[in-house]
Amino acid sequence: MPTKKKNLVIVESPAKAKTIEKYLGRNYHVIASKGHIRDLPKSQMGVDIEHNYEPKYISIRGKGETIKELKKEAKKAKFVYLASDPDREGEAIAWHVAHILDLNDGEKHRVTFHEVTKDAVKNAFKTPRMIDMDTVDAQQARRVLDRLVGYSLSPILWAKVKKGLSAGRVQSVALKLVLDRENEIKNFKPEEYWTIEAEFTKGRKKFQANFYGVDGKKLELPNNEAVQAVLKKIDKDKPFKVEAVVKKERRRQAPAPFTTSTLQQEANKRLGFRTRRTMSIAQGLYEGVSLGKAGTVGLITYMRTDSKRTSPVAQAEASKFLNENLGAEYAAKSARHFKNQEDAQDAHEAIRPTSVYRTPESLKGVLTTEQMKLYKLIWSRFLASEMTPAVYDTVRCDIVQNGVTYRVNGSKLKFAGFTKIYDSQSEKSTQLPDLVEGDEVKLSKQDNKQHFTTPPARYTEASLVHALEENGVGRPSTYAPTIDTIQRRYYVKLEGRAIVPTELGEIVNGLVGKFFPDIVNVNYTAQLESDLDHVEEGKKDWVKVVDEYYQPFSKELEKADSEIEKIQIKDEPAGFDCDICGAPMVIKMGRYGKFYACSRFPDCRNTKAIVKEIGVVCPKCGKGQIVEKKSKRGRKFYGCSNYPDCDFVSWDKPISRNCPNDGHYLIEKRTKKGPVVQCPNGDYKEEAENSK
Repeated sequence: MPTKKKNLVIVESPAKAKTIEKYLGRNYHVIASKGHIRDLPKSQMGVDIEHNYEPKYISIRGKGETIKELKKEAKKAKFVYLASDPDREGEAIAWHVAHILDLNDGEKHRVTFHEVTKDAVKNAFKTPRMIDMDTVDAQQARRVLDRLVGYSLSPILWAKVKKGLSAGRVQSVALKLVLDRENEIKNFKPEEYWTIEAEFTKGRKKFQANFYGVDGKKLELPNNEAVQAVLKKIDKDKPFKVEAVVKKERRRQAPAPFTTSTLQQEANKRLGFRTRRTMSIAQGLYEGVSLGKAGTVGLITYMRTDSKRTSPVAQAEASKFLNENLGAEYAAKSARHFKNQEDAQDAHEAIRPTSVYRTPESLKGVLTTEQMKLYKLIWSRFLASEMTPAVYDTVRCDIVQNGVTYRVNGSKLKFAGFTKIYDSQSEKSTQLPDLVEGDEVKLSKQDNKQHFTTPPARYTEASLVHALEENGVGRPSTYAPTIDTIQRRYYVKLEGRAIVPTELGEIVNGLVGKFFPDIVNVNYTAQLESDLDHVEEGKKDWVKVVDEYYQPFSKELEKADSEIEKIQIKDEPAGFDCDICGAPMVIKMGRYGKFYACSRFPDCRNTKAIVKEIGVVCPKCGKGQIVEKKSKRGRKFYGCSNYPDCDFVSWDKPISRNCPNDGHYLIEKRTKKGPVVQCPNGDYKEEAENSK
């Protein structure tokens, strides 16, 4: 008896393939394309500019076996379904697979779902559709334009600066944002200002207040003279009078569920995850995690989205969960609707758990530590978004004497609302004694302090993602690779969490900014994103969009090639000689930063890593110095300069004192409250200031 033909389903990821095959049952066979199978060639431009920018796609090197398997399985299948991810890249992958398999354009081969759950997958297969060519064209326009820009700019940088450099639309804007911030910091001129903090007593209770103004008007204190003029008005022996007591109830609404951008930002701020790491962990949670007897289940919805919308079904489930577990007073009375950004695409939901009943606690032992941290963040944020506001009782009052006003604000949490689940530590209550207009309070002490305004902070990965999104540059799928690229090219480096531009980054930004001003123009890049959206909506032709942007760029190219002069990046002298040939050593710039190299390169290939001594003798061998090093992922750690003879390593910074209790070396550990000195054995701790 002949074997019954099965339907073939092609997804992107092998992990997802296994999960979906279980959901669909015996009549379906699911295999993976493992991402894109066709792309523009790496060895050439691959775009026919003269003939409507026609892309010359080729099979990706290394994908031969995958393509062979796809064709073999498709030939014996009853019908082929293309179930790649539900975004532009996924639509393009489906189109490329359809081309390779020679599928009929007029048939409904395309299936999309936003969560890898049994119901979502089965429902999706009830309503297959044709490939959306408008969405494919939007992806093609981006790919072609990025190739035209990247493959035109990069050779100029190779010829004029150094080999291995690159420039592109989004990465050039990201680099410019970092450089602009650095220039703001360099050019910042601090301004002096003063504050007066006072402590008052009412009965036995003490409370703090800050100077507000004189004669009912707010007054700035630019210098010490202004402070002394205020203090002269105050009679320390006379009481102050309480005036203008204003009591209110303040309601604090829950934040929206996560978009790609806000997830990357919060994971970076709260968990210390790099953007690429966040997306990698989220991908695993989306594709599916084995829950033992329950099988493999996708735990979150699709993680590339800029929509804050959630499905009515998910909102109803959240309401039910809250009523059952916390009480009706914590569940929002009606489903909440969050407003998307103006340029947001609303094809997908916000990022949420596929079921709120899969609580983080229920997944202990199933998820890795990192998966648990990210899942808990997503789960609590979504649940909070369907909860009632937190309610605070607030009071504001003025404390006045001789026309001098101090102002005090207090707040007390009246009802936790959403903070019971999410963000409960973000706002502390400030308790005040019961103050009534006409009360007299005594000034017990006051402290006038000099301050200086501070420059804006350098970007972190989180704040750079926010800036790119705020300016409409790039899309959710581009943030992580963009930030990764400018770090790999060594245009920027990480110092702690701060993104700091390098000398190479300044050179590249200067060249691109001078000769290709449109490329680094935020508004220009944001307008392109808007035009790509119009292509996806069927309102614009992709070829015309590419042409509008490429024509002025091509004129800039001709000018740049003739006018840019060769830039020599001079090697800094290292201050010591090569221990192999005796020639002077120099400091060179490499892919991962600066390093020592022999000045006779390539005749002598001696190199050494640049290490920073911290002034501490190795506690293990007692001979070498402890030096700062970096792991392959860029994380700082400490090791002995005598490696490999001594294998001492530590993630925490050792200091030059031993524990008074057990004689073990002490370390300086970073905590949320600041650095502390402690013994790794856990029996000693002190403030970091005493570590010197």
